[in-house]
Amino acid sequence: MTSRPKLRLGSHLLPGLVAVALFVVFAAVFLTSSFDAPAGFPGGGSVTASIGYALFNLDGGAYPSEGFLVAFEIIDLALVAALAAAVMLAKTEENGRIAGALRFVSPDRDADDESETAARADGGRDVASEREGR
Repeated sequence: MTSRPKLRLGSHLLPGLVAVALFVVFAAVFLTSSFDAPAGFPGGGSVTASIGYALFNLDGGAYPSEGFLVAFEIIDLALVAALAAAVMLAKTEENGRIAGALRFVSPDRDADDESETAARADGGRDVASEREGR
C-alpha cells in the first residue's frame, strides 16, 4: 500500500515561492498594460526592399535610411574569423598540436611516434601492410 506524499516545510521552498511571486507580478503587469494601435509604415513601399538597399548603402528604397555597408563588412569579417578559430580549436590533438584534416599517423608506427605524413591518394590506407596481411 502506498502512502500519501508529505509536505515538508523549510528553506528549500523559498526559491519556488519567489518564482511564483515573480510570475504573479509579471502577469499583473502584462494584463493591466495598454498598448497603442500599431502604426505601420506610410505608403505602399516595400519594407524588405528598403532594408536590402540600406544594408548595401544603395539608393532606391521607398523609405529613407542610413547605410550599413561598413557595419555589414565588419560583422562579416568577425564571423569568418570566429568560424576559422572554431575549426582550429575543434581540430586539436591530445598533445595540443593542431591536427590537419589531411594528416594521419600510419598504423605501422608506434603510438609514441608523433611524426605525421600527408594524406595518401588511396584515402590513407597503408597498402603495404594490407598486402602483407593477405
